[in-house]
Amino acid sequence: MNALTLLSQVVTPWTRDSDRVDLKGRVAFVTGAAQGIGFATAEALVARGARVVVVDVEGDALEKAVTALGSQAAHGVTADVRDRHAMADAVAEAVSRFGRIDVVVANAGVTPPPATLRCVDLDDFDRVIAINLTGVVNTVKPALEQVIEHGGHVVVVSSVAAFAPGFGGASYAASKAGVEQVGRALRIELGSTGATAGVAYFGVVDTALVKHALDDDPLGHRVDRLMPAPIRHRITAARAAEVLVDGIVNRSARTIAPSAWEPYSLFREVLNRQLDNLFRSDPRVQDIVQAVERRRRAMR
Repeated sequence: MNALTLLSQVVTPWTRDSDRVDLKGRVAFVTGAAQGIGFATAEALVARGARVVVVDVEGDALEKAVTALGSQAAHGVTADVRDRHAMADAVAEAVSRFGRIDVVVANAGVTPPPATLRCVDLDDFDRVIAINLTGVVNTVKPALEQVIEHGGHVVVVSSVAAFAPGFGGASYAASKAGVEQVGRALRIELGSTGATAGVAYFGVVDTALVKHALDDDPLGHRVDRLMPAPIRHRITAARAAEVLVDGIVNRSARTIAPSAWEPYSLFREVLNRQLDNLFRSDPRVQDIVQAVERRRRAMR
């Protein structure tokens, strides 16, 4: 197989129409679903005829989300993805309520305060890994037998941070790179079962979390301005959800939004060799790194 043939297979969907997931009557299990991408995904799933179990650690926000989605189509479960037993109980409650689980969207995640490895609070580091990475495993594993039984699909939500330079936020980048590998491994492991899995990568989605990190924080704003305009472009949570749900229907191995990140994703190895060297000596980047460290030291 030559390189051009391989590239054509990477960018061309393999899924046939007969393999598509008809969401009508299906049951989806979505974490981090009280707001942002998770809530928008739940809305999109309901709009396509699915019933949704929405899971979130914030009980009040979750109650509002269920009300907005409609109690006939949605059921809320308050649970922390770090709690393995609570997630197993949430899956059991979902099956009790709707009789099955066909789709899992492991979306719950957090961003850390900006910090270099030199000055990071290791409790903050552990919290990000526990929610963003281990929380994905805690979500997916107890639901897998249901997904396999019903020939469903699993989506793990990663980020372009999985393959972009992660200075000032190594815990987030590491967690999302780990999620990517979980999703890739799972897709292969499910190959003979009839169920499928995929990874969703998002760039800058205009959520409250992103606004806090990039708009409200002067250092975050400076990092944002380092990105070229095409990949700095923000999309709405609704657009992110549309891409994600289309990926479920098509059993996609990967989805990415905004689409401007696609070339970077495909040629990440070549680009990252250059970017890592460039950022290591770029005075703008190093000034941000030093400012982050000064802030962290002042907080001690």
